[in-house]
Amino acid sequence: MTRTIDTVVTFLEMTEQPSLVDIHPPVNLKVALMRAEEIPVHFYRYLYDTVGTGLYWIDRKVLSDEALANIIHDENVEVFVAYGHGVPAGFFEIDARKPEEVWLAYFGIVPDFQGQGVGKWLLAEAIGTAWAKGPERVRVETCTLDHPRALALYQRMGFVPYAQEDKTMEVPDTA
Repeated sequence: MTRTIDTVVTFLEMTEQPSLVDIHPPVNLKVALMRAEEIPVHFYRYLYDTVGTGLYWIDRKVLSDEALANIIHDENVEVFVAYGHGVPAGFFEIDARKPEEVWLAYFGIVPDFQGQGVGKWLLAEAIGTAWAKGPERVRVETCTLDHPRALALYQRMGFVPYAQEDKTMEVPDTA
């Protein structure tokens, strides 16, 4: 069974790299950031499901393992995992398949680590990683179903909204 949910999607972009020099990881948390090279599909699904719980992240859930692997194993797609005290604290995915327009395809914090300062630091790392690809612009999208502070954080970090779209999503009753 499925149901429909209405949301507003906001598209944001940066056309020049911001200065994010004073953003450090939280001092009370031992953190590490690692690129997950050839990330196993099951581990990607774990991250996606854990971060997306309650936020209606479903786009990647409906993909077959093969279709998902084709995306996340593309040489121009990179997944980075933040660890806090040795366990996953969040992740981001950079999609540079169009070199002039790099997308921050996914970004999120594991619920156990929300509110600890991980988000701002990890987003700064994601932005720096995206700009290292040499694009003309870096883009991201968020919606009213995402974390309530997501849009404000993107804007504080330098993203500027350029479009909005009303969207009706079909979601499984279990989402």
